[in-house]
Amino acid sequence: MRSILLLGAALLVVAAAPAKPTYGDYGFDAAGMDRSVTPGNDWGRFANGKYLDDLVIPDDRSNYGMFTKLRDLSQERTRGLVEAAAATNAPAGTEGRKIGDYYASFMDAATIEKKGLAPLQPRLDAIAAIGDRAKLAATLGDFNREGIDAPVNLRLRQDLKNPDIYSVYIGQGGLGMPDRDYYLDTKNPKFAEVRTKYQAYVTQLLSLAGVPDAAAKAKMVYDLEAKLAAVQWSRVERRQVDKTYNPVATAELAAKDPGLDWTAFLTAAGVASQPRIIVTNPSAIAGTAKLVGDEPLDAWQAYLTFHTLDRWAPLLPAKFVDAKFAFSGTVLSGQPVNQERWKRGVDATSDALGEAVGKLYVAKYFAPEAKAKADALVKNIIAAMDARLGALTWMDPATKVEARAKLAVFTPKIGYPSKWRDYAKLDIVRGDALGNAERAERFEYQRDLDKLGKPIDRSEWGMTPMTVNAYANPTWNEVVFPAAILQPPFFDPNADPAVNYGGIGAVIGHEISHHFDDQGRKYDKRGTLADWWTAQDIARFKVLTDKVVAQYAAYQPLPGLHINGELTLGENMADLAGINVAYDAYHKSLNGKPAPVIDGMTGDQRFFLGFAQIWRQKYRDAALLQQTTTDPHTAGFLRPNVARNLDAWYAAFGAKPGETLYLSPEDRIKVW
Repeated sequence: MRSILLLGAALLVVAAAPAKPTYGDYGFDAAGMDRSVTPGNDWGRFANGKYLDDLVIPDDRSNYGMFTKLRDLSQERTRGLVEAAAATNAPAGTEGRKIGDYYASFMDAATIEKKGLAPLQPRLDAIAAIGDRAKLAATLGDFNREGIDAPVNLRLRQDLKNPDIYSVYIGQGGLGMPDRDYYLDTKNPKFAEVRTKYQAYVTQLLSLAGVPDAAAKAKMVYDLEAKLAAVQWSRVERRQVDKTYNPVATAELAAKDPGLDWTAFLTAAGVASQPRIIVTNPSAIAGTAKLVGDEPLDAWQAYLTFHTLDRWAPLLPAKFVDAKFAFSGTVLSGQPVNQERWKRGVDATSDALGEAVGKLYVAKYFAPEAKAKADALVKNIIAAMDARLGALTWMDPATKVEARAKLAVFTPKIGYPSKWRDYAKLDIVRGDALGNAERAERFEYQRDLDKLGKPIDRSEWGMTPMTVNAYANPTWNEVVFPAAILQPPFFDPNADPAVNYGGIGAVIGHEISHHFDDQGRKYDKRGTLADWWTAQDIARFKVLTDKVVAQYAAYQPLPGLHINGELTLGENMADLAGINVAYDAYHKSLNGKPAPVIDGMTGDQRFFLGFAQIWRQKYRDAALLQQTTTDPHTAGFLRPNVARNLDAWYAAFGAKPGETLYLSPEDRIKVW
C-alpha cells in the first residue's frame, strides 16, 4: 500500500509502513516466553511460561487462553450485530427481525421474572399426569424434539455404510453429570464431592419448582441416573466407530430391547415409519429400556421434571439461572461468576439462528482476501499430507494408493457455507424467551426429520462462521474451518509465514489427518464405513498408536490425574500429524531458499514457537478434572509437547539426553 500527499505543486509518494502482526514483531509473542527454562525440560513453559504466569482467568470463565480470547472477540463482534438487529424495526418475518426479537426476548429479564414458571408449567403438569409406560415412553421420545438429553438419544445423520442416505440413530444419554465416571468412580474423592453437590442441586431445583418432598425425589433422580450410568459404555468404547453401527429392524426393537414402549417412543420422536434404526450402544440401550420398564413411574416423573427444569433454567427467573450456574458453572468447572447476560444472550441467539447471524458476521468481519489466503494454505497442507502418505514405509502399496485417492477427493470448507440455512419456518415472538428457545430446538429437529428420504446435502455446515474451532467430517470426507478461527494467533496475514504454518497450518493438518487416524481410517473415500486396510497395515499401525497412548498416559494435568491415552488417541495423533505436515508445507513454501533469521530466531524456531503459542491455555482445577475425564483432547498447555517427536525440534532447540522431554531417535513416534 502507499499514500499520496499533494504538497503545493509537488506530488510526493510515501510508502506506507508495512502492517504489523497482532503478536510481537513477527507473529509470536516473545515476551510471553520463559527463557530461564530449558526447552528440553519443559518446552511448553519455555515458549509460554511468562504469558501463563501473567494470565488471570476471568471470573466468568473456567479456563482461558488463545482460543477463549478469540471467542471473546467473536462474542463482542456478534453482540454488535445482534444488538443492532434488536434496535432496528426490521419487517416482520425477516431474519434481521428474528435475530433482534430473539436477543431482545432473552435480554428482557423483567418479563422473564414476571412470568415465573408459567411458560414451563404445562410441560411440568403433563409430566405429573403420566399414568402409564406408554405415556412415559412418548415423553422420552419428545425430549429429543425438545433438545433435552434423553436416556435414549435419537439423532438423524448420514448412514455410515450407505453415505447417500440419512438414517436414524439411537444411543445412550440422559445423565445430569458430564460422564458415567462421575457416578461410578469411587477412587477419586473429587467425584464423591461432586456427587454430593449434584444431589443438593437436584433438590434445590425441584424445591424452587414447588415439588413436594424435593429431597426424596432428588434421591430418586440420582439413583435412577446411577443405574443408567452403570449400563452405559465408556467414552473409550464409544470411540470405536465400527462397533457403534448396529442396524435393527424397527419391528424387532420391542422383542430385542423390552421395557420401553418403542412404538410410543418412536411415534413421539417422529420416526415410527422408518423400517430400521441404527443402535450405537446396544447393551446400553437394552439396559436403559429395561430401566424404563422396571423403575417406578414416580422415579421417572421426578427424573423428567428435574431434566425439564435443568434444560430450561437459563430462560427462567434468576433463582433458577443462579441454581443451575452454581452447579454447572462453579462445581463442575470452577467458574466463580456467571457470564454477563449479554454474553449469554449472544450465545443463545447464535445457537438458535446461527447461520442468519453468521451471514451478518461474514459480511462485516471476513474479507475475501482472508479466505483466498486460507484456501491457498489449505492446498499446501493437503499437498504435504499427500507426499507423506506416498512416503510411508509401514503401509502396503495398494493401501497407500487408496489413501492418496481418498485425499485427492477431499473437500475443504473455509469461512462460511456456500448456501445459507433458511429460517422462514421458525417463529420468533418478542417477549417469549423460553418459547423462542423451544421452537428453535423443534425447528432444528424437524429440519433433520425432513431430510429422511432425500439426497444428502453436502453443502451443510456443522459450525457457524462465528465459531472459534474446526472439525473433520469423515462421512463427507471434508474439513471445515469457520471464519472466526482464521485470525491471530492462528492465522495472521501480517505474520511471518513460519508462525502461520506452525499455527493454523498445524490445525489444518490436524483436521486433515483425522481422516486417517485410528477411527477415520475406517472410512473410505466415499465416506463409507469399510475395511480398506490390510490386516498387516492395521497391525503395524497399532504398534505406532500404542506408543502414542503410552506417551500421553504419562502426562498428569493435575497431580495423580493422568491423561487417558485411549480416549485422547485420535486427537493426539492428529496433533502429531498436523505439526509434521505443516512443517513440511512450510519448508516447501520457501522454494529452496533458506528462511531468514528474525530477532535471533531461525525459521524452524519460529515455526515451533508459532505452534506452541496457540496452546497457551490456563484452567481451573474443576475444569481440568472435567476435561481430562470427558474430553478426547489433551489439556491445551500439554499439547506443545508433541514437538518432542520431531527431529527438527531437537535441532532447533538443542534438547539433549537427560532432559525431561528428550526422546532417543528410535523412541520418537513417526506415524505419517
